[in-house]
Amino acid sequence: MFTKFAALLLLGVIPVPAQTILVHAHRGGRAARPENSIPSFEYGIQQGADVLELDLAVTKDNVLVVSHSPYLTQVHSDDPRMAEALANERQCIGPAVPPGTLIHSLTLAELKKYDCGSKTLPAFPHQVAVPHTTIPTFEEVLNLASQGNFQYNVETKIFPNRPEITPSPEVFVQMIDEAVKRHHLESRVILQSFDFRTLVAMRKLDPKIRLSALFGQSKYDVMMGITDSDKSFAHIARITGAEILSPDQSLVTPEEVATAHKLGVQVAPYTVNTEEGWKKMADAHVDAIITDDPAGLLRWLRAQNPPLHP
Repeated sequence: MFTKFAALLLLGVIPVPAQTILVHAHRGGRAARPENSIPSFEYGIQQGADVLELDLAVTKDNVLVVSHSPYLTQVHSDDPRMAEALANERQCIGPAVPPGTLIHSLTLAELKKYDCGSKTLPAFPHQVAVPHTTIPTFEEVLNLASQGNFQYNVETKIFPNRPEITPSPEVFVQMIDEAVKRHHLESRVILQSFDFRTLVAMRKLDPKIRLSALFGQSKYDVMMGITDSDKSFAHIARITGAEILSPDQSLVTPEEVATAHKLGVQVAPYTVNTEEGWKKMADAHVDAIITDDPAGLLRWLRAQNPPLHP
């Protein structure tokens, strides 16, 4: 993760904090702007986030677009876990389609008819609506690279138990790699996923792309098609070969982080939005934090003694 900031640190222009925690702006910073949108990514850049975190889906006409949910219109679920997750997904306004309409079933032209910035989410009371905001393509987000020295943390929204939602892991990562190479951003991109098949495929295709292994609480495994119940950091590092581990914050302990560091692997937990959570992660000596509130996290890190971010 070598940036201009890192170069200045090496030259001694900027004092090196005792511990520096990088800030990943989750979906661009959805605490403040409509998620996974150009306004949210520009917000994250303006706040000084080190990394823009985003999610990718694929349209019917094989265009990479930025969306956390594989659905344009969310499904209805009696599963309280699924219902809670769906309640926090963005809501788009446009031509009527049935609930559960997959992005993979629509063309880019059809997707661009939807306004995904007018409705704010109750879970984020400070989120500012940006009407007429459409779902961006991956290319449009990569075009923001000239606005700073930030990194991209790109998640493949792919599920082993739902092959109809996306192309195969190999095709998916090839599309991503081709886009990244067109923009000459290989050194600034991390590929992350809960579906480790895409990490394996990217390692074979382009070893220059750093990998981050996402893993969460066991209660969500069946829903996501995950069959491996071992959440230990050493195990995940071993089976993925990823440079970064990205666990749910509830799985983070000082001991697990120390194990990862002994293996030469960084730790970037998700999605941590409170001062209590930030302190717990800092006390565990994580390398980065994925947050919906990059501005708040940066303020908190800089207010520590010694500061945890320049």
